Amino acid sequence: MMLNRRHIRVKVMQTIYAFNGSESDDLKKDEKFLVFSIENMHNLYILIMSLLLEVQKRAEKDLEKKQKKHLATSEDKNPNKKFVNNQVFQLIQQNETLLSSIKNNKAINWELDSEYVDIIFKAIINSDLYEDYMQTRTSDFKEDKDFFIDIFKEIIAPNNKLYDYIEDKSLTWLDDLPTVNTLILKLFRKLKVNTTDAHFTPKLYKDADDKQFAIDLLKKTILNATTINAEIAQKTKNWDADRIANLDYVLLQMGICELQHFPSIPVKVTINEYLEIAKEYSTPKSSIFINGILDKLVKEYKKEDKLNKVGRGLM
Repeated sequence: MMLNRRHIRVKVMQTIYAFNGSESDDLKKDEKFLVFSIENMHNLYILIMSLLLEVQKRAEKDLEKKQKKHLATSEDKNPNKKFVNNQVFQLIQQNETLLSSIKNNKAINWELDSEYVDIIFKAIINSDLYEDYMQTRTSDFKEDKDFFIDIFKEIIAPNNKLYDYIEDKSLTWLDDLPTVNTLILKLFRKLKVNTTDAHFTPKLYKDADDKQFAIDLLKKTILNATTINAEIAQKTKNWDADRIANLDYVLLQMGICELQHFPSIPVKVTINEYLEIAKEYSTPKSSIFINGILDKLVKEYKKEDKLNKVGRGLM
């Protein structure tokens, strides 16, 4: 699957952050945006997988061109096809489910954007990884797979031009890129010769509960904002409200909402998740600030018997 609960929380955070900056009070619009930005991750995954196939096609064209050259050398006439015949490429090419997802995706048009296919192709063939790999003409599945993982990790995923291209294509994709790249690497690492079609078509959510969690967290945080904000004001009396980073405020709102309105999520899980998100997305001191406030609130709720958590070990 593509999304775990932390990714979902990040998506909700981004939606609320955008919502707070706008004057809109149309919850439906925000819910739509949230669902769109989550589902759009799948499009990014399809885009990158299709790029890999385009690179392989580009390599084949290159070989054909060399063979047809007027003064073709013996190497041109009998080229090393190890790269174009890489078994990972073949498994992707044979995956009917993935191919139909690519075909039906309107966002993908590599004919128009062929310069990016060229950029990646050239970066691969000019690399030491490629040179080492092409020393021999034959390989086994393990060598093909290891090489594929290396070029993805070291050449494709960190490519700045590709990064710019993705940023131009969709606003929400930049934040999704690390998640999608990590997922693709995971899929390559688990790849076997006899992998099923489903391997390259991962589900977006683990289950229906996760999708519902995303929508509930968004709605409950926004609908209970007045009481949640009052709790935050109570606990930050010594703070100048303008000094609290906007993102930290959103994370606090979501954290308090989880403590109050999600009885099956353990307190520890909630606090850890928001601390980790703060470390990744906000200021260096944010996680200490958020931890302090959530910790105080939990102690208070326990004392007043307001911590509505079901099941054992949830406190």
